[in-house]
Amino acid sequence: MPKKFKNRRKDAFLSSIPVVSIESVDNDITKRCKFNFSYFTIDEAGQNFSDWSQDELAKLFDKLKEYSKFSLDELSKMKVGRYAIFERYTSFPVNSDFKLPKHIPHQAIWCRFHLENRPRLIGFTIPEEFYDKIHQGTGLRFDTNTFYVVFLDRDHRFYKTKK
Repeated sequence: MPKKFKNRRKDAFLSSIPVVSIESVDNDITKRCKFNFSYFTIDEAGQNFSDWSQDELAKLFDKLKEYSKFSLDELSKMKVGRYAIFERYTSFPVNSDFKLPKHIPHQAIWCRFHLENRPRLIGFTIPEEFYDKIHQGTGLRFDTNTFYVVFLDRDHRFYKTKK
């Protein structure tokens, strides 16, 4: 077969592009946390996305992009000032302006992401005992490194602290 249709420069360029594999020892895709918005709820104390300004939403998504580089456990050890970026609570807080939504699984571990001075992202994770277990209905594995977003809390009204 004649070589007249070969393009050496193109072939050299294409071969210079690194090939990234999820199976590579250096690839950390399996530890990166995920954000799921399927449980998002609008509460009187919280807000909808349309209630936040374009600047607030841009900051939120910049944070989500950065936080997605780490596991939830890693984020719980990182601080912004005095506060952990990510914190798990033992239960839905008693001193809250938010109401516990009925569609949230009873096993939910309530958590929050510290976004700025006051704004928080409120949601839950699945307990560690579900790690790698297969769901009977779907046949898929539970993921304990997913944060299920439930509320936007611009004014720090989910877990109220005394001043």
